[in-house]
Amino acid sequence: MKKRFMASVCLMLGLVLVLAACGGGNGSSGGGGDAGFIGIAMPTKSSERWVHDGNNMKAEFEKRGYRVDLQYAEDIVENQISQLENMITKGVDLLVIASIDGESLTNVLDKAAKEGIPVIAYDRLIRKSEHVSYYATFDNFKVGVLQASYIEKALDLKSGAGPFNIELFAGSPDDNNAYFFFDGAMSVLQPYIDNGQLVVRSGQTDFDQVATLRWDGATAQARMDNLLSAFYTTERVDAVLSPYDGISIGVISSLKGVGYGSADKPMPVITGQDAELASVKSIIAGEQTSTVFKDTRELAKKAVEMAEAVLKGEEPDVNDTTTYHNGVKVVPSYLLEPVSVDITNYKEVLIDTGYYTEDQLK
Repeated sequence: MKKRFMASVCLMLGLVLVLAACGGGNGSSGGGGDAGFIGIAMPTKSSERWVHDGNNMKAEFEKRGYRVDLQYAEDIVENQISQLENMITKGVDLLVIASIDGESLTNVLDKAAKEGIPVIAYDRLIRKSEHVSYYATFDNFKVGVLQASYIEKALDLKSGAGPFNIELFAGSPDDNNAYFFFDGAMSVLQPYIDNGQLVVRSGQTDFDQVATLRWDGATAQARMDNLLSAFYTTERVDAVLSPYDGISIGVISSLKGVGYGSADKPMPVITGQDAELASVKSIIAGEQTSTVFKDTRELAKKAVEMAEAVLKGEEPDVNDTTTYHNGVKVVPSYLLEPVSVDITNYKEVLIDTGYYTEDQLK
């Protein structure tokens, strides 16, 4: 009797160890999985928006009966490729990918195609591959327009005010979205630069000059330090075009280091994107001026709806079939609307909709 009991205990322990081993890695799996098996590849946990994106999609897929393998690559391209290869080996039915480098996945997507696995690009367009079925994102050109329009209004440029000093920051050159954000912003700002109302004292106005690899805040802070010491020892910075909250926080740290944020030296107009918690608190504190909110809950739902339609052999709902050419094909896309947020409307947009609680913003 005792031997049979011990054998049962050993068998149970063995099953626990096997299950634990299957759940390893920098990610998570879950759900009953009767509907299918979904692989979700996210770029990094270092930006809170990607954590929200991944969790929102995982929950939505599991609610619909799918099993999910969610992985984060911590902004290391080789990690993401390895994770995707592992998902293909595990036999996922569909991949949702927010790429780190939009041009690095050609070979692994070839492998997915050979296994009949469709791919949905999530918020970042995957380039140089024919094996991208659909793209779920926001209106990225409009994001840039909203950022620049905020500067335009804050400085009263339409009324001819100026000149004002501005410096420009752009996103990561390996992220296709960064170009849309920058082009959208420059469609508003360039006429004011041309007529002298806006002055870029550094002369750095081309995307390649102002890009920020991996959207890194520390990189942005170092560049702002250099700009301030080289061009603003006696001049004031009136505005900074920042495409992303993490970059904005780096810029603000640099500005505070030379006295901005005081009564006699107020902060310039500083834009941002993603409504990350630290930046919303910064807006409330009167440092960062605005951000662009992209409701990742809605984007997650849209990506899941697209995926489910593809797996059922149906045509997903799209609203753009011309804009997003990935170098090989135009990828049918669904674009959601971004929203500009500042001190005047953050409660309505972020708290009233349940994205944040009041306690989180204290």
